[in-house]
Amino acid sequence: MKCILLCAGYATRLFPITKNFPKALLDIGNKPLLDYILDEVNTIDEVNEIIVITNNRYYEHFDKWAKSKNNKKDIVVMNDMTTSNEDRLGAIGDIMFVIDNKKINDDLLIIAGDNLFTYKLNDVLNYYRKIRKPVVCVKKHDDIDLLKRLAVAKIDKNNKIVDLVEKPSNPQSNLGVYATYIYPKNIISYFKKYKDEGNNMDAPGNFVQYLYKKEDVYAYSFDGECYDVGTHETLKEVNELYKTNK
Repeated sequence: MKCILLCAGYATRLFPITKNFPKALLDIGNKPLLDYILDEVNTIDEVNEIIVITNNRYYEHFDKWAKSKNNKKDIVVMNDMTTSNEDRLGAIGDIMFVIDNKKINDDLLIIAGDNLFTYKLNDVLNYYRKIRKPVVCVKKHDDIDLLKRLAVAKIDKNNKIVDLVEKPSNPQSNLGVYATYIYPKNIISYFKKYKDEGNNMDAPGNFVQYLYKKEDVYAYSFDGECYDVGTHETLKEVNELYKTNK
């Protein structure tokens, strides 16, 4: 299994602090946000390589970060060669960039590099190990405004997704989808089909919205929290929560 950490966005909502520095490496508590994700990925026995995909503006920061780690799993930093928010590939484009350039033919664990979560990845993987089908992480929310900013899924009694809409104006369920995904290797070919059909290459939830109509996709409901550290308000919130780590 390969793990792809999505770190190629330009974090414009966090300017000026992220103008020349990636949000995934901003300190939360006493360590970079990405370190929390790395700690969890290191618990997954199947993962034999961790690939950080970033852009030309932030590449040197991630390269320095990776070289500073004495990590038990190999870390590779890839540069998608984009330079601004205007020419970015989008999250799905970056996944394809990694797949194509690394010639990946393996199961994929894909995580957004700006998500700070408290659930255990091994719990998600245990679910995947049982079903061997695509898995996405979901959590129930009563906050309609929050759901409008997420992908929202409807599931059947077996947790199979029967409907999913990215950032719906009128959410049809209370299940928000978060950016931790597991795809068996037979799903890889769908990324090219998705692009060739002219679909949106940005938010990774768009791919799930496409995929569930073609393959069975299952939802793992996690206990705990997941924070998308994309705004100054959320950054302040998580720093307050993790300040005891300082």
